[in-house]
Amino acid sequence: MTPKADQWLVKVRTCALALPETSERLSHGAPSFFVKKTKNFLNFTENHHGDGRLAIWAAATLDAQQLLVKAEPKHFFVPAYVGHLGWVGVRLDQGISFTKVKAIVEQAWRVRAPKTLLP
Repeated sequence: MTPKADQWLVKVRTCALALPETSERLSHGAPSFFVKKTKNFLNFTENHHGDGRLAIWAAATLDAQQLLVKAEPKHFFVPAYVGHLGWVGVRLDQGISFTKVKAIVEQAWRVRAPKTLLP
């Protein structure tokens, strides 16, 4: 992993694991985050299948995904495999603020968390 990827992973991991009942494990070779050990809400990727991106893939609704991708295509994209489910890709290598990334991580958790965990 590149130094930039390592730095982002520490930030993303800290944010994700601060959320209730989250855990981390490798899934398909990438650091991935789960709520209640089974519901994946976030994946961290670096150059996934040669795409050249340092990114996270975050659970979202189709409406949110389309809005983000249309509004800021420099920072957001439709990820492979899970894009059809509404997930959104967030480029970490294009100057996006950590504040925005943190909000997306938290929202991804809300999308996948059981109602009993929601505030």
